[in-house]
Amino acid sequence: MKLSIIIPVYNEAGTIREIIARVRGVQVGMEKEIIVVDGASSDGTRENLKLEENFPGTTVIYEEKREGKGAAVRKGLDRASGEIALIQDADLEVSPEEYPGLLKHIVSGETRVIFGSRFLGGAKFRAASLLANRIIITLTNLLYGTAMTDVLTCYKVFRMDAIKGTRFECKGFDFDCEFTVKLLKKGEKIKEVPISYVPRTYGDGKKINWKDGFKSIQVLVKNRFTGAGA
Repeated sequence: MKLSIIIPVYNEAGTIREIIARVRGVQVGMEKEIIVVDGASSDGTRENLKLEENFPGTTVIYEEKREGKGAAVRKGLDRASGEIALIQDADLEVSPEEYPGLLKHIVSGETRVIFGSRFLGGAKFRAASLLANRIIITLTNLLYGTAMTDVLTCYKVFRMDAIKGTRFECKGFDFDCEFTVKLLKKGEKIKEVPISYVPRTYGDGKKINWKDGFKSIQVLVKNRFTGAGA
C-alpha cells in the first residue's frame, strides 16, 4: 500500500522545508510519496523547493499563475499514485506526526474517509475563525443531515477509490466544503478523529479570509440542490 501526501503551498518560505522534512520522517508503515504544488510563490518558497525536488519520492509542480488551494490539491490528486491520499497544509498549524492515528482507521478497513477534527482535539480558535468555522459546520449539518465537527480541517485522508468518478470544480479554499459534501452525497461515511492544532495569525501568513467563507457557503447550498456527488 502507498500513501500520497499532497501539499499545496503559496508563499511559505519559512515553513516549507521543515514541513517536508517532518512528513518524510513520519513512519506510517507503507511507502510514501510527497507531491508539492506551488502556486507561483514569490517569497523564496520556489527556491527552497528546488532544494527538495530531487529527493526520492518527492514531486514538485510549479504553477505559472496562482490558481488557489483547491486547484493545487486537484493537480496533486491527478499525479497521485497511492491507494490512500492525505492533504497536508504547508504551514505548521497541524502535525504530520499524527499520520499514524489518522491512517489506522483506513488501513483497518473501518472507513474509507477520515477527517482530523481540531474541535474534537480541544483546539483554541481566535474569535473570527471560530465564528466562521461554526457557521460552516452548522450549515453543513443542517443541509446534509450530518453531525460533523470540523469541515475546514486540513487533514482529509481517504482511499483514492472513494473519490473515483467525482468531479471537483472549486479552485480556492471553498474546495474543503466541496470535497466534504460531494463525498457525503456519494454515501461515504466520514469518520472524525481528534488532532492538535496551533493556529497562526494573518501576520504569521494565514491566507483564508471572509470572502472565502462566503464562497464556501455558496458551495454548500449549491451542492445540496444539485445531482449526486459526481
